[in-house]
Amino acid sequence: MSEEPKSDWDPRSADVLADQIAAYDALRARCPVAHSEYLQWSVLRHADVMQVLLDHETFSSAVSSYPSVPNGMDPPEHTSFRRLIEPYFAPQHMQAFEPRCRAIAHELAASLPKAGEVELINGFAQDFALRIQCAFMGWSTDLHEPLRQWTGKNHKATLAGLHAAKAEVALEFDGYIRGILETRRAEGGMPGEDPTDRLLNEQVEGRPLSDEEIVSILRNWTVGELGTISASVGIVTHYLAARPELQRQLREDLSLLPAAIDEILRIDAPLIANRRTTTRAVELGGRRIEAGERLTLLWASANRDEQVFGDPDAFRLDHDPSLNLLYGAGIHVCPGAPLARMELRIVMEELLTQTRHIALLPDQPPVRACYPAGGFSELPLHID
Repeated sequence: MSEEPKSDWDPRSADVLADQIAAYDALRARCPVAHSEYLQWSVLRHADVMQVLLDHETFSSAVSSYPSVPNGMDPPEHTSFRRLIEPYFAPQHMQAFEPRCRAIAHELAASLPKAGEVELINGFAQDFALRIQCAFMGWSTDLHEPLRQWTGKNHKATLAGLHAAKAEVALEFDGYIRGILETRRAEGGMPGEDPTDRLLNEQVEGRPLSDEEIVSILRNWTVGELGTISASVGIVTHYLAARPELQRQLREDLSLLPAAIDEILRIDAPLIANRRTTTRAVELGGRRIEAGERLTLLWASANRDEQVFGDPDAFRLDHDPSLNLLYGAGIHVCPGAPLARMELRIVMEELLTQTRHIALLPDQPPVRACYPAGGFSELPLHID
């Protein structure tokens, strides 16, 4: 039996949690494939992350103890479910949802003070993420607050790393979704057009989806949406508040927003990490990793790799977009990227057009979010 590697770092130390981005930058320079008790092997360089993403035979996505469709699947099983899911984010569905997305963003932006202070995360970003997710899925507004509380519990359970706590949180979410499915079936009407109704009538490999598979798909979509959209709104708004000239430029030319948002989120990641497990012994970044080991792909580090992007903090709209791992890469690239990009474009358009200026508050610094979340947990701003 091989000896357990010594720990190279502590992902839950106070210094790391205080500024994850700076901690990953420092670790990437001295130990690009690093071992810890909490995350096992962490992969920090862009090239090493890409090696993992493109070699799904060596690096398996089947890492969860409960079903994860299709995120936690490998080919050929993954292929069938991915083929089923991708049409949900096709251009015609994005176009159909855009007016509803616009209405939600407009209403929330209009509710901000015309001149005064606001805490953007709880007072705007989380509300947008909750409302937009429930609207897209066709869920009742009654779920807004339960899902807000559930997101917080999910983050705490992940940081704690306790299997029982994570299982309990997953079970709570499953209860919400199973209740929705039971209600839809009991109504007995014609199938609707929202994704929840459509999933109830889907088939994979000639058979209907099981409730377990439907719940897993909806869980994956919701976990990804609620955390990352809220974090992204906070990150982009903070970045512009700290850089008045860029804020002015984007206000004058909103067509620059899509590329600017992707670049800002490359610099400051809303989604910190993703997981894989090795199917065989492999060398990665100069470290030998045995079969059955757990890997954590640190997007928040790989997207700031100096070997790919030069100065990681330099905001440049001419970076090759194919190198940006904001939505992953390879066969598991995020299928919901078109929806996320549309939502972020629209919410930032509304925020910029319904305000004149957004500024940081010198005496009220923002509070950084802790792993597994990116961005900020509190973001006080002055808006006029």
